Amino acid sequence: MKELRVPHKGQIVENVIQGAYDVLDGFQYIREVTEEMKSLTLSRDEAAVFANAAMEVRYPTDEETGIALRPFDSSRLLSVRRSDDRKDDVWTTFNRIQENVIRGGIQGVGSTGRRMSTREVKGLDENTKVNRALWMLAEGMAALKR
Repeated sequence: MKELRVPHKGQIVENVIQGAYDVLDGFQYIREVTEEMKSLTLSRDEAAVFANAAMEVRYPTDEETGIALRPFDSSRLLSVRRSDDRKDDVWTTFNRIQENVIRGGIQGVGSTGRRMSTREVKGLDENTKVNRALWMLAEGMAALKR
């Protein structure tokens, strides 16, 4: 998916109309991709790789030290919050990981060794960055499963 920008000069109306068509095309693409993701089943190991990659998105390794400070094991991102999320397809796994990363609330241990609970991603920029990265991971998993 690409970002849509409409300059506020020139043929504004035509650009907005074209932008609306581009958005509709994007919805069709998302529908097709999600249907494909729902048809592809992940093994436990594949889901674990997905979760581990998602941990790197949310809790990246420090470039200087090479240390990854992560408050919990990546397998916790696969935790089910609703009974509908018990499926093992790429789409459902993506949604479980996404919800656990974005909503937070996972118990863990902070860098000081104290017990803590992960925070919800509230900032728009961080939310967008994390969601885009998770979507790219899900698309990559689907491509591997094809």
